[in-house]
Amino acid sequence: MAIQYLAEETAPLYAAATGNKKLLELLWGDQVTVLTAGTPRSRVRARGKTGYVNSSALGGESLLEVYFIDVGQGDGILIRTPDGRHLMIDGGYTRAQQPTGKNAADFVDWKFFKDYGLEQIHLDVMMASHNDADHYGGLWDLLNVNQSQELDAQGVCVDAFYHAGVAWWVNPNDGRWLGPTAPDKKFLIQLMGSRSKVVEALKDGANPKLQGKWADFMKTVTKAKTVEGTPTPIRRLSQTDEYVPGFEGNGGGVAIRVLGPVETKIGGQPALHSYGATASKNTNGNSLLLRLDYQRSRILLTGDLNRDSQRQLLDDYIGRRIEFQCDVAKACHHGSHEVSYEFLSAMRPAVTVISSGDNEGYDHPRPVTVAASATAGYLEITNDEIKTPLVYSTELARSINLGRPTRLTITDSAGNTVVDAEGLSRVKIDAEVTKVGDLNPSTVTKTLQGIYIVAGLIYGLVNVRTDGQKILCATLNEKDNTWQTRTLTSRF
Repeated sequence: MAIQYLAEETAPLYAAATGNKKLLELLWGDQVTVLTAGTPRSRVRARGKTGYVNSSALGGESLLEVYFIDVGQGDGILIRTPDGRHLMIDGGYTRAQQPTGKNAADFVDWKFFKDYGLEQIHLDVMMASHNDADHYGGLWDLLNVNQSQELDAQGVCVDAFYHAGVAWWVNPNDGRWLGPTAPDKKFLIQLMGSRSKVVEALKDGANPKLQGKWADFMKTVTKAKTVEGTPTPIRRLSQTDEYVPGFEGNGGGVAIRVLGPVETKIGGQPALHSYGATASKNTNGNSLLLRLDYQRSRILLTGDLNRDSQRQLLDDYIGRRIEFQCDVAKACHHGSHEVSYEFLSAMRPAVTVISSGDNEGYDHPRPVTVAASATAGYLEITNDEIKTPLVYSTELARSINLGRPTRLTITDSAGNTVVDAEGLSRVKIDAEVTKVGDLNPSTVTKTLQGIYIVAGLIYGLVNVRTDGQKILCATLNEKDNTWQTRTLTSRF
């Protein structure tokens, strides 16, 4: 057996050595295990399936792969570098808070167990871009032993965990807070730090003490192990680090720049910008801001940055705003209207990916932000057609097939009980419905005649892949499970 990579933009995985029956369609850079080499087709294993692929389609190179995972309201990103390392950044809400019962943990599980055929999930890096539940919940599920039955993989190891520093603390006056600010109210001065500091802040009687669900999550992180079986290191990142440790781009590899949050010193101690009295302004505004550089390609990951923090970043990087320019940008805060047009213009992405949610209370992405992402993007027109900018939304990429029940069959030891279409109006069912972000479900009662069933679901995964020169963006076509692809040339 040998590992190869798909060299073509797309190629069928056939059911047999001859014939045209397709199992699925492979994508540029897909890892393919060759079981038996042949002509014109080789027997292979790819994407969890065994089939046949044209041998001429093999022989490609390992790519930088970025998966923007549909997690509803929230973010979930898996990165695979050309040298086979994996980083997971955020994961959406916990499964218990997801209408689908799935989050980024399930995609990561599929990737390692089904696609790679591995028994263990090995993440070189796990990151929480900030301390909001719609970002760290899926990370929690992946590490939580109580959720292990939801995974096919037999274990999870994490070699390093990084965070942005802002944390939920027990408020001495009741409830939770983000800690004290500097006398001028412009900086947060109580930051979560390294592993030893986290362990200390989780102890009974600690002062300061981590609070609530964030504390429970971090307690789970402290129990994680590296691939060698040692406790997973925990560390805060800021622009002072310059790079994510181990990803400095040595030897032409992927460099991951840390552009934010921007740290300063107050009384000799590290501090981060405070954006006002509203906690969410500060949790979102101090998100990790990362830029993936691979040869000529740049991909910018922005967490939940808001207008205030974007304006501050423009000031902090005065004279160096070119640092924000990119080929691909993960949109700030799910396409919220809280965005600086000047910051979008500084980014000038050819592709924007919006990780948008289902909750109508948020109504993401906002129309004005979709428009702003397009008008501030890098414009390229070829043959009277717009090549870029492109705007993707995980929610728009998602699709479902709905159907009406026509007959109910109940099977038991006495045989089958059949209820026809007319009788369905007399059959009632109770269902538990958990809205996005809610902790507890509510119960609804419907008749079978008046409901729809989900007959098929395609998650809104947005694939971005690059060899450092060409960038491919792909989403799955609902009708025939083929890929809809667009390619562009890196410009840096």
